[in-house]
Amino acid sequence: MNNAISVSSLETEDVEKLLAVIGDEDTCVGFMLAGIGEVDENREANFMVVDKRTTPAQIEASFKKFLARPDIAIILISQENADLIRPIVDAHLLAVPSVIEIPSKQHPYDASKDSILKRARGIMSPPKRRN
Repeated sequence: MNNAISVSSLETEDVEKLLAVIGDEDTCVGFMLAGIGEVDENREANFMVVDKRTTPAQIEASFKKFLARPDIAIILISQENADLIRPIVDAHLLAVPSVIEIPSKQHPYDASKDSILKRARGIMSPPKRRN
């Protein structure tokens, strides 16, 4: 079963793009049950299960690996994990792959931390008046 999203454009051939997930076991299992899990011929998975033994350096390495993969279109990362590597997440400004912060069972979503919403607020807020 092929779980990839087909993307077409005038400049490129049809390319299949994947979602990537960085989150706790329940989050990753939920997305795997929804059909997004994939392990390629090089045994590279499009998900990372984070537990209490996972270091911020490991999360950062996985995040950067997903950013560099040409077959990844969207990276879903639990907000608690994004907080552990916040400077790296905030520094990613490209549209593809898109980085979307999601809640986990243990930690609710906090819109004030979301890097995309922070940028959107900056664009949408009116310029300050000078007296």
